[in-house]
Amino acid sequence: MRISEHVSYREATRSNTAKRRGIDNIPSVEQLDRIKVLCKKVFEPLRKHLGIPIFISSMFRSPGLNKAIGGAKNSQHLANNGAAMDLDAQIFGGTTNRKIGDYIRKNLEFDQLIYEDWDSEFADYAWIHCSYNEGNNRNEVLVMKRINGKVGYERY
Repeated sequence: MRISEHVSYREATRSNTAKRRGIDNIPSVEQLDRIKVLCKKVFEPLRKHLGIPIFISSMFRSPGLNKAIGGAKNSQHLANNGAAMDLDAQIFGGTTNRKIGDYIRKNLEFDQLIYEDWDSEFADYAWIHCSYNEGNNRNEVLVMKRINGKVGYERY
């Protein structure tokens, strides 16, 4: 089953943690609808612009999975209030995570965009988090920072 032209249902719900721990990671019809909107409004326009595959490292998380990985209680990966995805352009190559974040920031509507975890070895961010909340997008842009081992976020 396809969520969108370039995203399969399996890709949207895949989780090694869920599989290992026997956690169901199945979205409701309403959650699936929010995931489809995220793909239509953000992923597909980005994919079309780049013309190359983009790895989705995380999209939907059931409450059990979100708890197991220590996700935020109000995470949009739960797809209860919009939907979210984590993208990593470095997996397939061809562009950088900074470039995909910059394209989304400058050209697409979104709720929250986070440049996650600067990796000095690759001179790029480790991944890009992006959410979409139909009718309630904040266009909030953050950068994750690690200071003395603690994670924090600053406005971009």
